[in-house]
Amino acid sequence: MHWSELWIPGEPILAKILRPLVVYAFLVISLRLAGKRELAQLNPFDLVVLLTLSNTVQNAIIGSDNSISGGIIGAVTLLGANYLVVKFLYRHERLERLVEGDSVVLIEDGRVMTGRCEAELITLTELEAAAHRQGFTSLEDVERAVLEPGGVVAFFGRKPDVATMRMDELVARLDAIQHQIAQLPR
Repeated sequence: MHWSELWIPGEPILAKILRPLVVYAFLVISLRLAGKRELAQLNPFDLVVLLTLSNTVQNAIIGSDNSISGGIIGAVTLLGANYLVVKFLYRHERLERLVEGDSVVLIEDGRVMTGRCEAELITLTELEAAAHRQGFTSLEDVERAVLEPGGVVAFFGRKPDVATMRMDELVARLDAIQHQIAQLPR
């Protein structure tokens, strides 16, 4: 093995730049078509697919080149392409919405929208687990849940009605009075 094999790319530099760009475009489109769930609500199967996907496209990105400089060219191309895409989409909101998709309401007025959950491939168990991670004890405490384009589920709690709020306030005042009475000398 010669030192030159480590540094001199085994393929033309233009090929080292075009390969990652084509694979990048393919993966962005594929993940968009796979749905928002793939981005944040990963189960073990999704993780395995993403890990093996990276290994599957490795040769498409680097070709037969195993040189360090070839790998660096491919990595810089991927990072640069991603930076330019993100910057471009930041300035073009309508196109970003087309690429990322719209938000999807999963719970409305405290009712789970099962059809929408099924369309996004989110089970009730996964929805409950996401609610628990955000501090809700059950889905009954949730007024609204929205699956954002980035794959995050945002939960909004139920607000108590006026009668419940008044009752809670009265109970709190009675507790305070009871505490004060208990503190009086006997």
